[in-house]
Amino acid sequence: MDDHLLGWLRNLDEDRLGRILENRPDAIAPPWPRRLDTLAQRLGNGFAVMEALRGLPLPCLELAQACLVVREATPERLAEFLGVPVEELAPWLDRLYDHALAWPDAAGSIHLAEAVSRWWAAPLGLGEPLEHYLNSWTISTDALRSLARNLGLPPHGNKRRTIVRVSEVLSERERLDALLSHAPEGTQPLLEGFAWDGPVRDVDGGRFVMPGSPEKWAADHGLLYRPSWHVAEMPREVALGLRGPGYHPPFTSEAPEVATLPVDPEEVDHLMTLAAPHVVERCAALLDNTAKTPLPLLKTGGVGVREVRRVAKETGCDEDETRLLLEICAVARLLAWDEKSGGMVPTDRFDRWRLDEGAARLRVLLAGWWRMERSSLRKVDGKYGTVLGDDQTGAAVARVRRAVLAVLAHLPAGTAYADRASLVRNVHWHAPLLDQALLTECASAVLDEARLLGLLANDALTDLGRALAGLTAHPGDESDDTVPLVEHDPVLVEASTRALASVRRSALFGPDLTAVVTGPPSAELAALLDRVAERESRGAASVWRFTTESVRGALDYGYDADELLEELSGVGTVPQPLEYLVRDVARRHGEVTVTTVGCVVQASDPALLAEIAAHRRLSRLGLRLLAPTVLVSSASADKTLAGLREHGYSPVPVADTGEISIKRTRIEEPQNGKLILLPGGQVAELGDFEAPPHVFADPAPDPHEHARRLITAGRTVAEQNGRTWAIIGRMATRLPTAQQSLLGFVVDRGVRAGITLTGGLTATISHGELRAGALDAWCEEAGDYLEFPLAEIVEVRGAY
Repeated sequence: MDDHLLGWLRNLDEDRLGRILENRPDAIAPPWPRRLDTLAQRLGNGFAVMEALRGLPLPCLELAQACLVVREATPERLAEFLGVPVEELAPWLDRLYDHALAWPDAAGSIHLAEAVSRWWAAPLGLGEPLEHYLNSWTISTDALRSLARNLGLPPHGNKRRTIVRVSEVLSERERLDALLSHAPEGTQPLLEGFAWDGPVRDVDGGRFVMPGSPEKWAADHGLLYRPSWHVAEMPREVALGLRGPGYHPPFTSEAPEVATLPVDPEEVDHLMTLAAPHVVERCAALLDNTAKTPLPLLKTGGVGVREVRRVAKETGCDEDETRLLLEICAVARLLAWDEKSGGMVPTDRFDRWRLDEGAARLRVLLAGWWRMERSSLRKVDGKYGTVLGDDQTGAAVARVRRAVLAVLAHLPAGTAYADRASLVRNVHWHAPLLDQALLTECASAVLDEARLLGLLANDALTDLGRALAGLTAHPGDESDDTVPLVEHDPVLVEASTRALASVRRSALFGPDLTAVVTGPPSAELAALLDRVAERESRGAASVWRFTTESVRGALDYGYDADELLEELSGVGTVPQPLEYLVRDVARRHGEVTVTTVGCVVQASDPALLAEIAAHRRLSRLGLRLLAPTVLVSSASADKTLAGLREHGYSPVPVADTGEISIKRTRIEEPQNGKLILLPGGQVAELGDFEAPPHVFADPAPDPHEHARRLITAGRTVAEQNGRTWAIIGRMATRLPTAQQSLLGFVVDRGVRAGITLTGGLTATISHGELRAGALDAWCEEAGDYLEFPLAEIVEVRGAY
């Protein structure tokens, strides 16, 4: 914990502390802190600091780098270094303060969070301070004195004084210029390369021991240092001196403008109402297809191009849609690997998903896309990646997706981006920690995916896209089973309901054996018509045509004529020609029958086979005589063999070649359960696949209200220090000494422990405080702070 940060927090007013808690939700996540020292620990956590940095725009990061370079940075020194007025820095410094990433001390000097300092090994392309090199164990006292003599300084004096003198000479531009005037030819270009393109560069180590070479002269005068034979570094002060007094690092206080053009909001809205139902409908068709034909995986992981094209052709999707929906369905746990089927098949969650209303189904898909850590339509070297294959970029792709939509959401309604390059530049300004090459590579894919999902239309964000971009709930990551806070966001619920409000649940049947849906069909209507007819067109109006083959396919699916006509009449008026077609096809359906035979039983004695066929206890095998010496069984060969042997007969298996085939059997473990696909084509067993219920955690406290509590608690915490063990020793008399000590750590250090009370009640607690003979601690089972009487605690154990 940073003591400077804790001291600053103790002096903050309620408004500033409330803004910090509002901007850093990680700081008041359960169990929310009740003391300022606990809050300081959370705010200084390295992972939390980096997550906060990712949400800040470019000027904040440029200021942070400048703070790392300027000694004892103050707003005035930073303004002078950056070459801008102090007033221009003020709002960005406040933003750093409001995220507890930087804070001023009593003297006005700015301190940065330790994790921010660790992020930049070479801020502004500058190396370590001179002091770092001169204080290094690799610099002996004799070497330091030799350096002082080379710089024209007296070599006597203590080491600290010599370091200060050397630093003064190499930090001042005038002295550095005077020194360089006596340098060998070629020294200036060498040093300029380190100053502007350093601070660390590969070098030829041999030239650093060659008399008269620029490299040796620079090393002898403290301008370059070598941590290894072929690597050299330039100190920060030397590089700044070489850059000159006119050097000012970039400070981009204004975001690059996005080129825009006006669009018709009504047309954007109309295109959204066409695309959103189409996504739900095509997703249902794709999953139905995989239910009939499991989707195999490549040996290297992922789904092959041939399978993607097959599914696209059979479902009427294009390849881009198929790639995207397969990825989304896997992340949403609607599609998973099944060992028995040998491929990807719909999960039990799909059965529940298809029974939900259309808007809920759409939100499940959007939530899956929002946290998906792969980009389905991203091209690398002109080629798509493998569907559901490995993607080394991982979570960075999801961050690019959210950053792009966030920028689009800031454009005024009725405005579309006109230039993709200007959009990417603006996204980089708002999210500078994103890899710029990855951002440029993924931006086009993100926009194409958003267009297919109804989030983008005519290059403008739709209401559905704005709702998704404006989510405040944590989006989760790809490994999460569900993200109910996203799926049930009120704004997204309203937008998704409106996006599907125009779906059609009825069709117009014509005497020419066609069905027309004048608008986006519901998933149920499209599924019914796809089973019975062949789709001829899609768009603002979709057309299906009934043929002999399509009706026969529906009958093969399990319908009879009356059921089929009843379902069709439920979505429209069935004309007489269509009824005649259905009944005519049904009349001829079943003229030829096909029976499944598990195995064939043969014997030379007809009486023996007749006896076996009439055996009552063998009736479960479904035995039937085809000929006096040929018997067929509906059970498999293994089950038939076992049944016959169980009842006293002596059958032997026969191979396809006609030879008797008796092999020693191998006992195999049952392969039950389902597997889900993980990045890289790996799978993980889920057992019985059950979706967890939508359990919503208690909301975190209001930031400003909690700030008031923290400030109040900060005034009383000093009174309680030092009393922990005395109180526990006096009140928790049922506990042995070792367990009393562990309970003390729960109070003083916030450690996690399990406790048992006199009535047998158990709880897992942490972050405790002592209150009048009771332990007020966070209870994980209750999800809140509860009071536990010390006298009733009978056991304390470590919880890991």
